[in-house]
Amino acid sequence: MQIFRDSDIEAGSGKGAADENFPVGSRLVAPNLRPHFRAYYAFARATDDIADSPDLSPQEKIRRLDAFEAVLEGRARGLAKAEALAASLAATGIATARATDLLVAFRADATRSRYASFAELLAYCRHSADPVGRFLLDLHGETPSLYPAADALCTALQILNHLQDMGTDLARLDRAYVPLDWLAAEGETVAALAARRVSPGLRRVMNRLLDEVDRLLDTADGLAALRSRSLAGEAAAIRALARRLAGRLRREDPLASRVALSKADFAAALGRGLVAGLFRRAA
Repeated sequence: MQIFRDSDIEAGSGKGAADENFPVGSRLVAPNLRPHFRAYYAFARATDDIADSPDLSPQEKIRRLDAFEAVLEGRARGLAKAEALAASLAATGIATARATDLLVAFRADATRSRYASFAELLAYCRHSADPVGRFLLDLHGETPSLYPAADALCTALQILNHLQDMGTDLARLDRAYVPLDWLAAEGETVAALAARRVSPGLRRVMNRLLDEVDRLLDTADGLAALRSRSLAGEAAAIRALARRLAGRLRREDPLASRVALSKADFAAALGRGLVAGLFRRAA
């Protein structure tokens, strides 16, 4: 059996905590479940860093991602984060697909840099974002009937992140997560993402994507039916943050300066989450 070493496989992407928009594994997550979520997040962060590394070739990225999958599935050993998640998934009975689906998206990031349509972008988000929400539902023992609401929230968050970072994604990694056909309809190309300011055409494309985000967040309101008090609070806080970030992206220019959530945004969203959690407890 092949044995991998962390130092030979893991990679840095240049991302840090400051790049995170939304609370991950916060105090609103049930304390007994936090270790499992931390294991999942560590795996996701490590593999995402490989996909986003500006220093690795596409072939090397895929080799390293394949190594993580092999360890996760028990076909190889080593890689502490993969082994920790494998143990966590075995203990909780959660399918390995919640992690291997992420690797599908990260392999795409290694080899693909453009999306011809919104449908293609949604297909990417189904692997890059939606598995996280489904993992959380599974971890808390929630009903699969809430998968569509969780998928909607995770896809909305992914699109918001793409809009927030569209200039830096193009500059650092030559990636554009804006539908090419929508750009073309406004007489624009990917080159618009390299400008110092958002053009009128790109602004219309952004607003069109934000309209889709609004619809997704409306669907995500179905998460109010969560049985878990802690998870209901987490979901409410994240939905509130997403709506605030969407509003900022409508008003501000992410090419001119970074559009980010403020401390006041986080405080208001945390309050929203606590209220939602208390309401679930009372119910």
